[in-house]
Amino acid sequence: MNHLALGYRRFGEPESVLQPEISASGPLRPDMLRVQMICSPINASDLIPVTGAYRHRTPLPAVAGYEGVGVVIEGPLSLRGKRVLPLRGQGTWQQVVDCPAELAIPVPDGIDSVLAGRAYINPLAAQMLIALYPPRGKRVLLTAAGSDCAVLLGQWARSAGAVEVYGIHRSSVHADKLAAMGITPVSQENTAKIAQIAAQTDIVYDATGGGLAETILGALPESGLFVCYGLLSGKPFRQQPQVRWFHIRNTLDVLSAAAWQREFHAIWPKLQASQYGDVTLFAFSEWRAALAYYRQAGRTSKPMLTMMPRYL
Repeated sequence: MNHLALGYRRFGEPESVLQPEISASGPLRPDMLRVQMICSPINASDLIPVTGAYRHRTPLPAVAGYEGVGVVIEGPLSLRGKRVLPLRGQGTWQQVVDCPAELAIPVPDGIDSVLAGRAYINPLAAQMLIALYPPRGKRVLLTAAGSDCAVLLGQWARSAGAVEVYGIHRSSVHADKLAAMGITPVSQENTAKIAQIAAQTDIVYDATGGGLAETILGALPESGLFVCYGLLSGKPFRQQPQVRWFHIRNTLDVLSAAAWQREFHAIWPKLQASQYGDVTLFAFSEWRAALAYYRQAGRTSKPMLTMMPRYL
């Protein structure tokens, strides 16, 4: 079976090195599923490996994309025609994906495909962060608070018993949405206010690093925890005793297949009950426009590539 894939044969800026290619699917192994993709979002975690940031664990050539949802077209009869998340196998920015059957996540009937396609990277990271660094009875500070992961972190921290949740945002368009979720918005430009809040914070969930991390750490009490799960600024910061690092890839390495399935069993009801970011759909052939939209400053929705629009 031939299908279209968005791949790269060298590292560099995604707009320069990503190219549509015709890929051929060979015989399917007994322990695998073959999935026809419905849609797949564009996340920072999809683009960073393309640049070569993780070249030591990214063999070339490669297909981009880490998450998405599709329909099983080959595998056990009981699964054919069912929607699954074909994760931890091949790159998801292609029309057909082969994935390990034991790691494919069944999608409940009540979950629409657009939501299901974004149920992995950000929800799983948020859920694991809450479990590893519980916010019950604590004051929480989020950076990049308008991002999908931080939005879930804020809501789930409140549900888990956080006393207060503050969210630092770059664009004013996020302020009202954060407030509606019970997250107190704080402008990234207001460094005095950030330092004042940080001085009374118990846990920081940080996705930016750089100068903002330095500002927060400069005011954070010695008893506070600064949990960094991303470096969206592209800039490092000085290490201090309060800093902890979270990399979702490291946690996956120690999860059994059964534990992996349990994580998503817990995610589905929380995701349905939460406010999540909006989505802008792009046909798979319009991937360049989708990337351009992703780069837009102040955008308020997530670009998503669609391979089978009739399932949306």
